[in-house]
Amino acid sequence: MPKLKTRKAALKRYKITGNNNILRRHAFKGHLLMKKSNRQKRKLSQIISVNIADIKSIKLMLPY
Repeated sequence: MPKLKTRKAALKRYKITGNNNILRRHAFKGHLLMKKSNRQKRKLSQIISVNIADIKSIKLMLPY
């Protein structure tokens, strides 16, 4: 059976921790930052865990 390929886009966006949690960054922090408040930008800078509904599909994209 051939080896499974890793989706490179998913590899760049997600990080798997030692406890098999998947971490991601917030969206809406790339540009148009002048109109966003400091509080909003600070909240968007935090790293959060992925929603439970998305974990199965992300683990398929990152087999190793």
